[in-house]
Amino acid sequence: MEHITSFKFTSPPSMVRASVFLFIADPKASTKPSNTIAANIITTMSKCTHSHTHGQTHELVIKDLEVAYRDNTVLENINLHAHCGSSLALVGPNGAGKSTLLKAIAGLIKQRNGQISWSGKNNVQTRGGEFAYLPQHEEVDWNFPITVRGVVEMGRYSQLGPWKKFTEVDDKAVERALALMEVDGELSNRQISELSGGQKQRVFIARAVAQEAHVLLLDEPFTGLDRDHTANLTRLLRKLAKENRLVIASHHDVNTLADIFDHVLLLNRRVVAYGECQSTLSADNLNRTFENTANV
Repeated sequence: MEHITSFKFTSPPSMVRASVFLFIADPKASTKPSNTIAANIITTMSKCTHSHTHGQTHELVIKDLEVAYRDNTVLENINLHAHCGSSLALVGPNGAGKSTLLKAIAGLIKQRNGQISWSGKNNVQTRGGEFAYLPQHEEVDWNFPITVRGVVEMGRYSQLGPWKKFTEVDDKAVERALALMEVDGELSNRQISELSGGQKQRVFIARAVAQEAHVLLLDEPFTGLDRDHTANLTRLLRKLAKENRLVIASHHDVNTLADIFDHVLLLNRRVVAYGECQSTLSADNLNRTFENTANV
């Protein structure tokens, strides 16, 4: 019997997604059902064409973006330019639209108006290997029986396509991702339920690295981390940016922004300010961002 899977396809058909779990047959596995793996992640099925030559960079361009849930406008008039090799923080009060913006860039929700492009192409057309979205901690079922290595191997499905087996290239990509995020060795064989908060974040970022994603979209990756884990994750995210990735993350601690990110977008349904952290984090900009809230 075929070793499987339950897929739920959404529009467009290249997107493979489930609202609670995504079940995928392990391409390295035999027909043993114990190798079926699942996680609350997003996987897509097209090839990545991004490359860097002679100092070339690729740019994320958002123009006049508007997103609404039914009649409730969540984001409006969002304009942004960001390039690979840098990191960007999204900062604003609860309900400002930070998670919505990340999901819109990843192509997971539709915009009412505006355009999002990466490397000159519409984000929906290019999202196969280019974008990796990591949800907030509570959106993942950490009790699901899967190892660290199993989660990271799932990142290769966007490169393999359906039903193809792992090759030496895929194995090397997984090993490199595990090593880069420092979750290799004995740690790679642990169940994800046994990990600390910082280790869990590194595992899912490793999955994005194995996917060869060039835009990492992280929803509150530092929430719940202690000082040591925060410092370690900061170091690793900077390493990813230096490898010519674009790292975009929602973040709530304005006091640590400049230590972690290159740029910041202050958001409250509209763009309040955007630029380098040092010049953008003025008292006036923060007051306008968090006006009528108690978040600062």
